[in-house]
Amino acid sequence: MKKKLFLILIILVLGMVGHSRVGDIIPLHEWMVNNDAFTKNENYTIQDIQLTGKVALLIDERNNTVLYEKRANKRIYPASTTKILTALLALKYGDMDERVTVGTEIEPQETGESTAYLVLGDTYTIRDLLAGLMLPSGNDAARAIAVYIGKIIANDERLSNVQATTVFVDEMNTYAKKLGAENSNFINSNGLHEPGHYTTAYDMAMITLAAIKEKEFMQVVSQSIYQNEHSTFKNTNQLLDPNSNYYFEGVDGIKTGFTDEAGRCLVSSIPLGGRHLIAFIYDSTEEEVFNDATALLNAGINHNN
Repeated sequence: MKKKLFLILIILVLGMVGHSRVGDIIPLHEWMVNNDAFTKNENYTIQDIQLTGKVALLIDERNNTVLYEKRANKRIYPASTTKILTALLALKYGDMDERVTVGTEIEPQETGESTAYLVLGDTYTIRDLLAGLMLPSGNDAARAIAVYIGKIIANDERLSNVQATTVFVDEMNTYAKKLGAENSNFINSNGLHEPGHYTTAYDMAMITLAAIKEKEFMQVVSQSIYQNEHSTFKNTNQLLDPNSNYYFEGVDGIKTGFTDEAGRCLVSSIPLGGRHLIAFIYDSTEEEVFNDATALLNAGINHNN
């Protein structure tokens, strides 16, 4: 009888693990796969930071040291921080000066979604599209990148927008797992809400650590304003804006995010002694997300002094 009860318990536990939802804490044996990429020293970890964000992580790029974490293994919606991965693939498969003529893929999918106001039939460089993706958080730029790069990955210009986007999203998931992001699933290139589009702060850290190694990526995300022959893109990251009350001198990125389901999200970074501190805030509020990031970055700076 005891043996039967034990077997039933194992089946129930395995069943719960296989059906984890957003908001669940990833079971220890699953998320430890992620944590193998990070160094955690209890004597080096910051304690007791007051944050509104429900999920937070602070990484010192030196040896990928975890300085602070708050439910960083919780399954979450990434919103537009998804675009960090989209940008990585654009840089992997495209050239910054390649010219892309955008089509119907740039049309909005949701009322009021964030946009770079790309113009149907106009031609942009990959650099322009990355700026439109990362500064104003343009979903139109995300879709344009997905279609263009998807065709490159498949080596087939004849693909429809839907087919090319599918190729791109498949590569997002493949590449994320190569980077060690085992507890994520991406369904689109922009971060618009889908129940099956999720990640964890630890997974986003692995993706972001790869991104900040790309010089061209950092050149884009560190700008508060980007201008080209078509338009001007203003960064939604107020930590970079000298005219904002949230301005944080020295910050050089990276990406904001928001959906009703994800709350306010922000990945921010600051160079420190030849490496970066990277702060991840998820499910915060409009009023507090930049304060949360500031508190994390300041804690990391003071901890290193």
